[in-house]
Amino acid sequence: MSHHGDHDSSAPRESDPEDAGDRLGQVAGYRYGRFQGGPDPLAAPVDLRAALAEIGNDVMDGSSTRAALRELLRRGLPGRTGLDELTRRIWEQRSRLQRRHRVDGTLSEVRELLARALAEERRVLFPEPTDDARFREMRLDALSTNPGRAVRELGDYDWRSEQAGRDYRRIRELLGEQLLDARFEGMRQALRDAGPEQVAQVRAMLADLNALLAAHAEGVPDVPDRFAAFMAEHGRFFPEQPRDIEELIDVLAARAAAAARTLNSLSPQQRAELAQLSQQAFGDARLAASLGELDARLQNLRPGEDWRGSGRFRGTEPLSLSEAAEALTELGELDELAEQLGQAYPGARLEDVDLSALERRLGADARIAVHGLADLERELTRTGLVDRSADGDLRLTPRALRSLGQDLLRDVVEATRSLRGIREGRRAGTAGEPTGAGKPWSFGDSEPWDAAGTARNAVLRKATGPGPDLVVDDIQLAEIENRTRAAVVLCVDVSWSMVQDGRWAPMKRTALALHHLITTRFRGDHLQLVTFGRRAARTDIAALTELEATMEQGTNLHHALALAGRHLRRHSDAMPVVLVVTDGEPTAHLETDGEAVFDYPPTPRTMRATMAEVEALARMGTALSVFRLGQDERLAAFVDLVARRTGGRVYTPDVDGLGAAVVQDYLHIRRSRR
Repeated sequence: MSHHGDHDSSAPRESDPEDAGDRLGQVAGYRYGRFQGGPDPLAAPVDLRAALAEIGNDVMDGSSTRAALRELLRRGLPGRTGLDELTRRIWEQRSRLQRRHRVDGTLSEVRELLARALAEERRVLFPEPTDDARFREMRLDALSTNPGRAVRELGDYDWRSEQAGRDYRRIRELLGEQLLDARFEGMRQALRDAGPEQVAQVRAMLADLNALLAAHAEGVPDVPDRFAAFMAEHGRFFPEQPRDIEELIDVLAARAAAAARTLNSLSPQQRAELAQLSQQAFGDARLAASLGELDARLQNLRPGEDWRGSGRFRGTEPLSLSEAAEALTELGELDELAEQLGQAYPGARLEDVDLSALERRLGADARIAVHGLADLERELTRTGLVDRSADGDLRLTPRALRSLGQDLLRDVVEATRSLRGIREGRRAGTAGEPTGAGKPWSFGDSEPWDAAGTARNAVLRKATGPGPDLVVDDIQLAEIENRTRAAVVLCVDVSWSMVQDGRWAPMKRTALALHHLITTRFRGDHLQLVTFGRRAARTDIAALTELEATMEQGTNLHHALALAGRHLRRHSDAMPVVLVVTDGEPTAHLETDGEAVFDYPPTPRTMRATMAEVEALARMGTALSVFRLGQDERLAAFVDLVARRTGGRVYTPDVDGLGAAVVQDYLHIRRSRR
């Protein structure tokens, strides 16, 4: 299958023998080829409902929507790999690379070549009875134990053994090849069987390159022309084919920085040895000087590269300088991928992930996984489940809250093990009146038919083609609203103890389930949500769902009940219902000047103020229910007093049963007062 959907509306072309192996078939103008990469076209569709449930759970636990979305992308979903797993694989690969290798391979090879050359030279000199042979042996015995100094001291030595001479020349060639190959990707091929002519070409290239970088640093206007001329002459050394001077600098700086990190990975003694050996590269100290000048220019032009880091390799397999530079380049790429996948920096986006590098390091499945996560993020926005608020932050939309509420209400219904209460709330019968709206019929619905709407649906369907006069899908019901309306206030405790004791998310889930029930099944009821901690406040379901906890002491039920009373008085023709969820006795009240006063243990003044509001609600005929969380004995005594004064009810659910208890009590009140 072609990733690009290759379509040809012209007649099929004749088969080409050279690409016959790549083509799987050709039918009706379509050409089929190998999959070219990108999102998996056969992958399962994005499960937005599962994603929304995960985000909703985190938000109700106290996370922001943005943080919850990032957490979802990190965890992933069933069947979809998350960013955390990809990051773990990146770090595992990085650790494996460091545990396997060490970076002194070039030094080890130089020592081995030098030892072999000296042993072979001594073997040839030993049988000779001449003074010259003895003098040569004395010179070899007097060589420095430092390989760098020893190679330099042998620079003018006339080798008697041809093999020893070849090994010594190989040391110089090896050093030159490694120093250059660590910095130029195309150098290995260019220096194959290096001779004086090739070395002269490299020196000329380095001189021209340093001159070009100097001109660029000075802002010389004809740099583009100089760059074109440089690439025309020396382009074979740069298989990356940079398009301009900036790309050339990027390529060179990345490799030079990796070479610098390679040196930093060596011990101080090894670095000193390598510095001395570098002077012997190709037997020409000018090469090392040119490379030093190049490194200095690149560091000035790209100070943001990591010039001071090191690989801290701790394995046993030796790497040459060029191999170590490549390994450190790989480590740097792995580090960048880990940062991109971590998404912990400001403004992080999945589009930041370098998919080519990710596929190179972890394979095509990793690239497809990130594509899938990016699709999930886009779909949440495109389908209107997540959007941006006025301040630019992410938030759950009303549509998302309705979906979450629907799922939570379904869970509550299953927890009650009975659908009777909710079905009675939906079925108004003769006790209701039409709202003027209609809805499609679903199994179990018992509202009266909307005859005109049903007939219209049938006519419109038949206009598109022949069929029966009436089918099930044509049926439209008349929506009925109960004549008995309720003014409902849900007061929820948002003091710190609710967070501390694991009651924060269950409280939010309860509010969302009740909100969904009322807004979809009892739309004539007026629901007000009130939060209370040190102070109380009216809120909406979106703000409550995304409410973050604060470490503030105080349970101001007095203020919450006062706000509840105002709501009930605004809807004086409706049945008054107040539902209170709390885990602590009142410890704060509101003074006449609006100041919130906190005292623990509660003062008589706080208790009197709170009970005054309780009795005011009782005089209004309010159905007051308190849902007590926890085992606090003082709270138990207080809510029992409230129940006696108002004729209300007290429930003591566990956190898992809180939603069912609140919804059942609300339905019970509506049924009993209809």
